[in-house]
Amino acid sequence: MNTTDKPKNIHQGSNVKRFREMLGLKQEALAIALGEEWSQKRISLMESKEVIDDEILNQVAEILKVPVEAIKNFDEEKAIFNIQNNYENSHNKGANYQYNFNPIEKWVEVIEENKKLYERLLKSEQDKNELLKDIIKKNN
Repeated sequence: MNTTDKPKNIHQGSNVKRFREMLGLKQEALAIALGEEWSQKRISLMESKEVIDDEILNQVAEILKVPVEAIKNFDEEKAIFNIQNNYENSHNKGANYQYNFNPIEKWVEVIEENKKLYERLLKSEQDKNELLKDIIKKNN
């Protein structure tokens, strides 16, 4: 195994910082959520550690509402690579997509449906008028 094949170490502290910042949470707010013994400075020290104690990591993950595995395994380079590839591939797929309907035909169908609705409405109004005429004739 050469050095290019060597697995990259995940920096858990940096990952905590990334997730915290993505959520718009300040170090002070995270310290308050963790409890009285925590301060902004202690959060800063934790975020500088490559490996964080599992118990603390579980608490932080719960507060940030992310899975512990996300903090332990998040690799920014891999994430960027995946996003770029998915974004680039999405453009290629979109160019080959074929529509299974003709929009003009759909538009004509809608117009025909509206026409039928108006005809039924007109018939209903005509029926009401006939009923009113009959009622007036009977009352006179």
